Amino acid sequence: MVNQSHLFQHFKSAYSNISLDSTSKAFKFNPRTTIIVSNTGMYPTSLSEGSEFNLQINGAQYIQDDCGVGRNLIFYLFNPASLDPVLNAPVNTPGRYGSTMPCALSTVNQFSFDYGVPGAGGKAARKLIKDFMDSIPSGYYVIVKNSIPAAAAAPIWSFANDWLLDGPAGTTLTDKLKNEGFASIDSFNRARCWTFAYKKNDAANFAPQYSMSQGIFDKNSLEFNIFGKQAEGTITSPVFGPSKKWEFLHWRGSSQENPTADITNIGVYGINNAGSATLLKTITSARDTTLDFVDANLYPYLQLKMYNSDFSVATPYQLNYWRVNGQVVPEGAVAGNILYQMKDTVDQGEIIDFKVAFKNISPAKFDSAMKFKAVITDYNNQPHPLTVPNGKILIAGDTLSIRFKIDTKDYPGNNTLFVDVNPNNDQPEQLHFNNVLFKDFFVRPDNFNPLLDVTFDGVHILNKDIVAAKPHIYIKLKDENKTLALTDTASIKVQVRYPDNTLHSYNFGDTMRFNPANLGAGENSASIDFMPYFPLDGDYELIVSGKDVIGNKAGSLDYHVMFNVINKPMISNLLNYPNPFTTSTAFLFTVTGSEVPQNIRIQILTITGKVVREITKDELGPLHIGRNITDFKWDGTDRYGQKLANGVYLYKVLTNLNGKSLDKYQADGDKTDKYFNKGYGKMVLIR
Repeated sequence: MVNQSHLFQHFKSAYSNISLDSTSKAFKFNPRTTIIVSNTGMYPTSLSEGSEFNLQINGAQYIQDDCGVGRNLIFYLFNPASLDPVLNAPVNTPGRYGSTMPCALSTVNQFSFDYGVPGAGGKAARKLIKDFMDSIPSGYYVIVKNSIPAAAAAPIWSFANDWLLDGPAGTTLTDKLKNEGFASIDSFNRARCWTFAYKKNDAANFAPQYSMSQGIFDKNSLEFNIFGKQAEGTITSPVFGPSKKWEFLHWRGSSQENPTADITNIGVYGINNAGSATLLKTITSARDTTLDFVDANLYPYLQLKMYNSDFSVATPYQLNYWRVNGQVVPEGAVAGNILYQMKDTVDQGEIIDFKVAFKNISPAKFDSAMKFKAVITDYNNQPHPLTVPNGKILIAGDTLSIRFKIDTKDYPGNNTLFVDVNPNNDQPEQLHFNNVLFKDFFVRPDNFNPLLDVTFDGVHILNKDIVAAKPHIYIKLKDENKTLALTDTASIKVQVRYPDNTLHSYNFGDTMRFNPANLGAGENSASIDFMPYFPLDGDYELIVSGKDVIGNKAGSLDYHVMFNVINKPMISNLLNYPNPFTTSTAFLFTVTGSEVPQNIRIQILTITGKVVREITKDELGPLHIGRNITDFKWDGTDRYGQKLANGVYLYKVLTNLNGKSLDKYQADGDKTDKYFNKGYGKMVLIR
């Protein structure tokens, strides 16, 4: 049941021309002001046609012409409550109170009386006017003006001084007009037109007003306002519902004054889910009405509209209450106090785990599984709908959890999440505003470029360095983003330009293996093990590009490095550095081919040819194809660790690859041969 019976409940209604007074607790018609302009004159000296003899109400020419003999007093009466003009009689029907018969629709609100000739011949006519004036109810607005023909013979004229002869002082028509406030009526002593307005027995609230022409050639006009109330209006209830089934309408009220003057009816409007209203029925007298004519499936909402009028005293019918009975529909609300979870600031790519509760707070259950709508509006004001599975059927008092995850990869910056439960009135529900949640969240954009690192057989080479014909090229892409793992093979692209200038692109397979990032290891790094075979001698170029999940590139330009391949196994002259040395010296040399010799030794001899120290491959440390600087540094001691004396020592390198010694490699411009004699080099130890 929905109901309006208390004062503050009635304040929720909408009103037209009616107000609810909080002090008196009564319905009242709103104040009304009417502007009246009275125009009169003499035909044909100041008026050329009958329409100029008129009464204008709020700018409209409402009453005109005169059906009398031309020697008339014309009265207009206005209800003080409604400000409506009082009807005399229909057209061509005898006028009331002995007035002239209305001759046209424009004269049905006139009370026109012949005021008669001077003397006894006109006394009866003037008594008729006085009797009419006595019959006018107190408080009514009265407008009276005269009509006089300019061209008529003088004997038919009579003026205010003539009327004084009708009887004892104070009883004549002249006295009566003067008593009502027409102080200048004595000036009506010649042919002239005038208008007089007063409020019967209520000069305190409306001061009498009058205006008089100078003679027969000027028009007379009087403008003034009268004040009253509206006489009709409406009360429109709030929208009731929704309901599964509408049952009954009950309403009660009372009249303040004359019950027969009150006209009331109630319109029953059905409102569909789109908000469109349709008048289904008008209730005129029944105070208890079945609503079985309303299909709740079409019109889950109702609205009542009362028409209220009183053209007599303008006191509206007092609505006490109106009630609508129906079967209640459920009502739910987002219940963040029960469950709510959502971060408002995250890094781009971080997953937001959203949770919120929704509770059925009504005694009725929802009929089917609950539907949800979720939309993210990004910083460009573009909507992105999310897919959220339906929930369970929510019985009375029960609660469900709405849960989904938001991948923030595509939402950098400021965003707004919108969640709507039971969207588009999927199921009837009492209210919807409490089904909606808005939540702003900020995604810190990933504006950092990933880092690319490339090694050949574990070494960062320089441009045009020699590398193995079968190198192990290790490519590593590292991103500072801790949430968007580098797991897509498309994040790294590898190309090699061959000596013949052909460009080869490589796919993942036996030659190239992709190692995706494992965030659990504490670093977001993906890598490639690239193990190609370069059969041609010459200069190659490796081209590598990388990007993170967002699309940030590893540098504005791709990684380029030139390298040289010499398939024949060779070794260059071996130099020591520094030379001379005091504490230690390392060895520098270059190896070509596809693999490092199985055996490589450096013998250190005295100038007499005695081997004092032999450095093995294991001691030299990691070696690779290309330029090598040994980790091992000889400290000038013999095989027993004893310090050798200062002086000149010889050294020689011995190699073995598959049972053969390596040939000598000598690069273009290499002038190191002058430091060797029959394969022996010199070094100087100075302590």
